[in-house]
Formats: sequence, C-alpha cells, structure tokens
Amino acid sequence: MTDSDPSRSTAPAVKTFSIFKQTFRLPIILWQSLFFIGPLCFMVAMSFFIVRNYRMQEDFVMKNWAKMLGRDYFWDSYFLTWGLAGIGTIVTMTVAFPAAYTLAFKVSESVRRWAVFMLIIPFFTSYLVRIFSWYVILAESGVINAGLSYLGLGPFVMLNTKFGTVVGYMTLTLPLVIILQTFALSNVDRSLVEAAFNLGCRPFRTIYRVILPMARTGLIIAAVFCFILSFGDFVSPYYLGGSKPPTLPILIVDTVKSGQQWPRAAVVAVVMMVTLFVVAFAGIMAAYRRRVG
Repeated sequence: MTDSDPSRSTAPAVKTFSIFKQTFRLPIILWQSLFFIGPLCFMVAMSFFIVRNYRMQEDFVMKNWAKMLGRDYFWDSYFLTWGLAGIGTIVTMTVAFPAAYTLAFKVSESVRRWAVFMLIIPFFTSYLVRIFSWYVILAESGVINAGLSYLGLGPFVMLNTKFGTVVGYMTLTLPLVIILQTFALSNVDRSLVEAAFNLGCRPFRTIYRVILPMARTGLIIAAVFCFILSFGDFVSPYYLGGSKPPTLPILIVDTVKSGQQWPRAAVVAVVMMVTLFVVAFAGIMAAYRRRVG
C-alpha cells in the first residue's frame, strides 16, 4: 500500500494557479512601466539637464533644483496650491456629505441608482466647457449678482479670485466625491445604526460615533482623490482664479515659456509628484489603520 498525501496532489494545481496570477498581472505591470514609471523617470532625469541657447543638453547638475527651491516665488506657489487644494477638499467633502447621506439612508435603491447615474453625466461634458460656463454665473453681471441685486446686494467680485478657484475645484471633484461617499455610507451596517437609535443616541451623535467611524475608509479615500485632483488642476486657478499668484501647475507653464526652461519645470513637477505620493500614502495608512480602543 502507498500513502497518499493530499498536499502533494494539490501542489501542482496551486503552482499552476500562482503562475497564472503572475501572467495575468504582467500586462498591468507593462502598462504602468510604459506610461507611468518610464515618463516619471525621464522627468526626474530631465530636471538635471541644462538649457543652452534655448536647447536642452544632457548633464547632471543641481543648478535647476537650487534655482527653483531657492526662490520665494516657488514656495509661495507651493503653499498657495496646498491651501487652495485643502480648502477645496474640506468644502467639497462638507457639501457632499449631506447628499451622500441622503442617498445612502433616506432613499430607495432605485432612486440611488438613478442619482449615481445623474452624477456621472457631468463627466460626459468637457471639464473646460463646464469651467467656462461659470463665467456666466460668477461674472459681475452674471446670474448670482443679478439675483442679489434684487435684494439690494452686490455686485460681488467672484471671478479671478480664490473663491472662483474653489468653485472650479468643486466642479471637478464634487460629483466624484458624492459617489464615493455614497458607496462608503451604503456599506455601513444598518443594524448598528438602529441599535444606536434604540439606545437613545441622537442623530448627529449617531453620525459622529457610529456612521463616520464605520465609513472612515471610503471617506478618506474620497478626500484623497479630491485633494489630488485639486492639487494638480490647471484649469480652475487659471481661468477662474486669474492665475495670479500662480499655483504649481500654472508655474510649470510659466517656467516653460520663460526661455524653454523644461528642466526647471520638471523640478516643479517632481515636487508635485512627491507631495501627492506622500498625501496618497498617508491617506491610505489613515484609511486602513485599525482603530484603537
């Protein structure tokens, strides 16, 4: 008689499945390498090039980094971009939450599906077209000031201001944030919410102590997406914010126009990428960190 070992019989199948998984991941790895890692490495290398007679030449010098990081206007743009993106994220998350809460807890499944579909429709239109439509609304003779004039208010200057930039950021990110928050809140265990109400917990306390902690992962991911899209946006601060003072994306364009300084623009782009990587990893760590206590 021979002893049969089940683990030996299943070992080839497990190995075959593992090879299949690695093969299935190969196109994704090639895609990321070709369209993300490769251009990123080239951009980092280009930041060490030099420009002579309006032509880039390969070299390895720190002149571009010292030139950009040693200037006050770079740091002014950096912190301005941080501030506008942070304000835009806070405002967008705050405005989106009541809508997402209503879709998750107060309406039927069919209404929620139609609402999500309606939130996707704005992405069918060019973002630039949506931004230009705000000219009609935010102008001194626009819709908002025309309505306020009947109340004896205004006109208020809303174009070419930081307020206009934040409105543009919301135009870009609000539908996506509402969708992500809705999905996060829809996965909250309803029995725990009902238990909180049965124990006498008030609605706002239930949201703070039960719903928000349980939906934390999805809410943080939504905030990270909102910040990343706002931080890298060029259209809103340029067309609605007036581009002065410039944010980092606008500074990249201005640097390229100034003597074809692509290497110095690459420095700004690399700093932006590093900042967004740090924000993304910090957000992921906060989203998936285990709660203590």
